Order: sequence, then structure tokens, then C-alpha cells
Amino acid sequence: MITVANRLYVKPEYADQFETVFRERAGLVDKMPGFISNLVLRPVNEGQPYVVLTTWDSRQDLMNWIRSEAFTEGHAKSGTLPKDAYFQQNELELNEVIQDSARPELAPEPHGGPFKMH
Repeated sequence: MITVANRLYVKPEYADQFETVFRERAGLVDKMPGFISNLVLRPVNEGQPYVVLTTWDSRQDLMNWIRSEAFTEGHAKSGTLPKDAYFQQNELELNEVIQDSARPELAPEPHGGPFKMH
């Protein structure tokens, strides 16, 4: 299993619009093989980022999504905010899951080394 955390530093005056974009997202990722979940987390402290956290069965499932036409289509259909809606560039983190308490039988994701988007 692998997770992707996209940390997005949204200015407070754009918070409602940002949240609307995710509530009205295309949802194409939800139909991809290996997709587990998509969480959008709102920061509780000022200056912290929103976190968009997706979980995948495997690194290969994530790569299949990134390389799919649905990825391009989904991102094109999603609403976007102007560049000045962000006070800092987003940060993308990928993590291999080595343990999940909700799935104790889960084998750790094999160490795959650095991740290349393309």
C-alpha cells in the first residue's frame, strides 16, 4: 500500500472556494483499480496546509492512475484556484505503508526506492 499526501497552503480568503473544488471534483480516481481512499484534511491551526491524502493498494496502481487518460481528464475537470490563492508552493509526499492497524494482515509495501512521476 502507498499513500500520497499533497500539502496545499491555501490563503484563508480562498478556503471556502478550495473546499468547494474538492466537494465537486470529477471523482474519476474513485473508479481506478487499486484506489482505496481520498481524504481532504482541513488545517485547524493558522499557517498550516490542507492535506489531500490518497491511498493506493500498490505503487503500480498509483502509477497507472498518473499515466491514465482519466488522470488528465480528472484534473482538467476539477476547478482550479488562481495562483495567488496559495501562500506557499504545495509539497508532495509519497509514503510506503509498512503497517495499517485496520488491516493487520497487510504485507508491508516493498521498498521501491525513489518515485518518478513519469
